[in-house]
Amino acid sequence: MLISTRGRYALRVLIDLAEHSDGGYVPMKEIAERQEISLKYLERILPVLTKNGIIGGLQGKSGGYRLLVHPEEIKIGDILRLTEGDLAPVACLECGAKPCRRMSECRTYPMWSEFYKMINGFFDERTLGDIVGERRCESRGAELIARRNAPEE
Repeated sequence: MLISTRGRYALRVLIDLAEHSDGGYVPMKEIAERQEISLKYLERILPVLTKNGIIGGLQGKSGGYRLLVHPEEIKIGDILRLTEGDLAPVACLECGAKPCRRMSECRTYPMWSEFYKMINGFFDERTLGDIVGERRCESRGAELIARRNAPEE
């Protein structure tokens, strides 16, 4: 399984909005510059997030995008399924797949099924808030270490 650029960039955009919006709208150009993502590519990702009610957009001078859902309520698994589709490692586990005629004798099906549950469980246990919070904790930790190691005046 490989998460595409689309899925990774969607997460980066959402993290950027969580860290820089302060309740207001963030211009797409600013997101593109900070995240080093082309505007053209963002124009393909943002509609998916907007259509699904995760972000909202406003056109005009004070326009841009902002989160409509609190970061702690946005599961990473939901974002990846929106951008990547099903996270199934094999075709027989994809949502809506025709039942495999070999499933009853397939020696690998239990392994793939367990792996699929692990993938979904892993990403569904994590939220955007967890990722943003981890970064804030790392920053605070680095700041405390720097203060502790700074020469006294």
